[in-house]
Amino acid sequence: MFDTLSERLSGIFDKLTRRGALSEADVNEAMREVRRALIEADVALDVVRSFTDKVRARAVGADVIRSVTPGQMVVKIVHDQLVEMLGSEAEPIDLNAPAPVAIMMVGLQGSGKTTTSAKIARRLTQQQKLKVLMASLDVRRPAAQEQLRILGQQNSIDTLPIVAGQSPTDIATRAQQAARLGGYDVVILDTAGRTHIDEPLMMEMADIKAIAKPHEILLVADSLTGQDAVNLARSFDERVGITGIVLTRTDGDGRGGAALSMRAVTGKPIKLLGTGEKSDALEDFHPGRVANRILGMGDIVSLVEKAAQNIDMEQAAKAAEKMRKGIFDLDDLADQFRQMEKIGGMSGMLGMMPGVGKIKKQMEGANLDDGMMKRQIAIISSMTKAERRNPDILKASRKKRIAAGSGTKVEEINRLLKMHRQMADMMKAMGKQKGGGMLGKMMGALGGGGMGGMPNINPAELEKLAKQMGSGAPVLPKGLPGSPGMPAGLPGLGNRLPGLGGGFPGFPGKKK
Repeated sequence: MFDTLSERLSGIFDKLTRRGALSEADVNEAMREVRRALIEADVALDVVRSFTDKVRARAVGADVIRSVTPGQMVVKIVHDQLVEMLGSEAEPIDLNAPAPVAIMMVGLQGSGKTTTSAKIARRLTQQQKLKVLMASLDVRRPAAQEQLRILGQQNSIDTLPIVAGQSPTDIATRAQQAARLGGYDVVILDTAGRTHIDEPLMMEMADIKAIAKPHEILLVADSLTGQDAVNLARSFDERVGITGIVLTRTDGDGRGGAALSMRAVTGKPIKLLGTGEKSDALEDFHPGRVANRILGMGDIVSLVEKAAQNIDMEQAAKAAEKMRKGIFDLDDLADQFRQMEKIGGMSGMLGMMPGVGKIKKQMEGANLDDGMMKRQIAIISSMTKAERRNPDILKASRKKRIAAGSGTKVEEINRLLKMHRQMADMMKAMGKQKGGGMLGKMMGALGGGGMGGMPNINPAELEKLAKQMGSGAPVLPKGLPGSPGMPAGLPGLGNRLPGLGGGFPGFPGKKK
């Protein structure tokens, strides 16, 4: 969502950081360009004015002008101001109230309220082990109640039985009673929307609020609607009194202005980001991490947390032990591909790495393709167990059979085997390092055990690791093994990610 803005700001700050000294005129020129970039990103004009005025006031001070690295000081000031504008601290959903805690979802029709309701319920059920009941109060949109019921079935979450002919307020009353009698911790009320804000909609929301007395009222807003989302937030807050915002479709190509404006305009925190259609595509909103992404500094902590949530730590420990012994066969390589897919694939992982934004065009030129992982897995799956454990026995006749079975060509199999040989050599070298190298540190940061098999994240270790990885230009080894399609200078992600056995497979370029 912030790609265009990030690219513009990176270009502006690159000019500043290349200069040995900054004059007030240099800062003013940079602020004009920042102002233009924010307006093009659809940030509210009054928010842009306030932001650039605050940055300019701090940037022309003596501390910056006399600084050894004045350009970097300006970047830091912009970063700090971005964090302040986005809310300084993350504010998750507040459940500090007597059970059952009512969460009321509001917003316009088509913003994603029903899907987001199911995502939040799944998140509370799986991560916090809470008992959640969902209820649809939308009696206008055809099959809205049925949609929530199906989402509940798919995610093993209870939904309030549908009773035809009931009004939204009647359903809210019944949901509260059912939640109390059923011993539920949370009840999520999915309200109806309209295609636009009108008086009947606001009256209905006010009536439901009066009956349900929700502890949280979350506005679900489509990030692609730009400034209309800001006006929407202001209207709902004035009439209903929202406690937080959930931005959906943040994985799209929206300009990001709504996210930068809504907190400043309404004073209400953005609590969650919807990052896709899948039921687990929901992230906490961390202002500092979002500011890092906008300024091209990466988001290592979020990447590590995502890996911790999606990777089987027992399997990761076994892979790490094999690595220490210098063992790395094609089954291990396939496991790494599958684990990478769980945390967003190559594009998702690279998007959170420091400095990768600066070489984004290079990456696009290399024709990197996340679908390549599936083809590599198909090749490995077409091999016998003996072939996967001992790739040296793969001669011409076996390669032809594997190519036919996987729908690929012998050349692709040769590239895969070359990649595997190089990675196996890298594993042996890493295994000889004391403590398992960076992998050992990553495993230490993630800890072990935890509720429901989840690892205990150690925030201090994660922050320390993020600093080690840097927050500016790529700092990792250049080039990926076995990756002829990869641009020179693209950071190898080899020993940086937890649970990936310490390696990161390279990818051949996509055929044109």
